[in-house]
Order: sequence, then structure tokens, then C-alpha cells
Amino acid sequence: MKLFRFVSVLLLVAIAAAACAPAAPATEAPKPTEMPTEAPAMTEEPKTIVDIAVADGRFKTLVTALEAADLVDVLKGEGPFTVFAPTDDAFAKIPAETLNALLADKAALSEILLYHVVPGDVKAADVVKLNEAETAAGKKVMIKVEGDKVFVNDAQVIITDIAASNGTIHVIDTVLIPMKDIVETAVADGRFKTLVTALEAADLVQTLKGEGPFTVFAPTDDAFAKLPAGTIEKLLGDIPTLKNILLYHVVAGNVLAEDVVKLSEAETALGQKVAIKVVDGKVFINDAQVVITDIKTANGTIHVIDTVLLPK
Repeated sequence: MKLFRFVSVLLLVAIAAAACAPAAPATEAPKPTEMPTEAPAMTEEPKTIVDIAVADGRFKTLVTALEAADLVDVLKGEGPFTVFAPTDDAFAKIPAETLNALLADKAALSEILLYHVVPGDVKAADVVKLNEAETAAGKKVMIKVEGDKVFVNDAQVIITDIAASNGTIHVIDTVLIPMKDIVETAVADGRFKTLVTALEAADLVQTLKGEGPFTVFAPTDDAFAKLPAGTIEKLLGDIPTLKNILLYHVVAGNVLAEDVVKLSEAETALGQKVAIKVVDGKVFINDAQVVITDIKTANGTIHVIDTVLLPK
């Protein structure tokens, strides 16, 4: 009887111990992957030429000018474009009165701005291989390399190859003003009224507005005034002779003063030659003295002479 009670007690203790023992750990279910709380950052959109100019901070006047000329959307377009971009300091070289007048003249402003744009994506390595480039204004800019400096017309390129999504920006230190052709230059100068009248009468205006290049030895009004009285009126009534005289003042090519002085003669557009000589530092074409040299134009060079040249 005692043995039975002892066994019963042991059994109860074993059951109680089993009940108090910790349960076997259950296998944990994998935790669900947490959903991101923020959308991943998007890659920054490529900036257009205008976007870069606005963000840079050195082109406030250029951006203002583009807005005034309604050219912002053009330079935000597909392109590609190469822009020679003048800084605010470059625009500051222009008198304030002139700049304000320009900003109010949409047509003139547009022409000037487009003169800073070359179609295509032209990197610095390609620019230095050129001596000119056709702009979106339809007029050419001259390019030259002097040592390690690059110039577009008379503006120095100070920063190159700023990449945009629709082209390239090269920074320049001077605003580019479109160059006039030979006839436009003569008209604007004011000293060549008789020459311009003669070109119009001889139907040579469009010729000297052509691509060229031409070198023109241009007589001033004072030079024409040296002719005997009545000569100009007579020539204006004799177009073939007038045309021959005018063509005798034109040489094919772009012949600068430094090249002229190396010559003893030059073939003119008339087919006759002019004699060239240097006497006491003065340059003469036949008997006419060259009084001003190297007036650069979009399609050649003008050298001013003090006497009308007459073919044989």
C-alpha cells in the first residue's frame, strides 16, 4: 500500500514537472519584406543650354536678352547647338544706353544673339581647326588661334566645352557684333557715298555683297572729288566704263595689309593688274596712297585710298 502511494506521488511529480517545462520553440515564419516608405530618387534631368545659363549665374544679361528676343524655346530645342556665350562682364563692356536700346529692338537683338550660335555640336578640339564658322544669323564668325588663346572675331574664348543636353557652350569675354559685308560697311561709314552710288548705278552691289572674299581699294568721296569736273556725271551715264573702273578696284581673295606690302602687283577683277609699291613707309596702289588698311568685313577687306584708280 505504501509502495503504491509512493509510485503515485512520483507520477504526479513527473506530470507536474512536464507541465512546467518550457514548450519547444516553434519554427519562426519569415518576416515580410518591408515596403519602401519613399520613392527612389530619380536621376537628374539633363540640362539644356538655357537651363545651364540660368543656373550658372554669370549669364543673367544673356538670359534676359534671350527672353526679350523670344529665343529661349529655340535654345531649349533639340539642336544640337554650339553657343559662344558672353558673360555679364562681356555685356558690361557695352554702354548701358546702347544695351538698353538693343534690348528694346527685338529684330536687332535676335540677329546679334543668333550670331553667337553655330548649328551642330562643335567641341573646342574642332573649333581650333577652323578659321571661320557659319552662324545661325547667316553670317560668319572668324576664328583664330594665337598661342594658347582662341578668338572668335575679337572675343577671347575663356572657358570651353560646357556640355548641355542639346549642345555645347564656350564662354567668351566680349559680345559678338555681326560683321557687315563690304557694301554695308561702306554705307555705314559715311565716307564712301559716291562709291556706293557708283556701285548701285553699275549694278555691282549684289556682287560685292556676295560670299567673296574680296579685297576692295575703296576711294573716299574726297578721292572722287579730285576727278575733273563733270567726270562723275559722265561716268554715271556710261555704265560699261563705270563698271570697268569699279572692278579695277577689286582684287579676289582676302588680302590684308601685311600681304599687300609683299606684292609688286595684283590682278584685279577687271583682268588688269595694279602696281603696288612702298615708298618711305607709305603704300601706293598705282598712284593712289593707301590711307587706312584692314577694315574687316563679313566677306573681305577694305583698304581706303585717296585717289580713284583708272584702268588703262
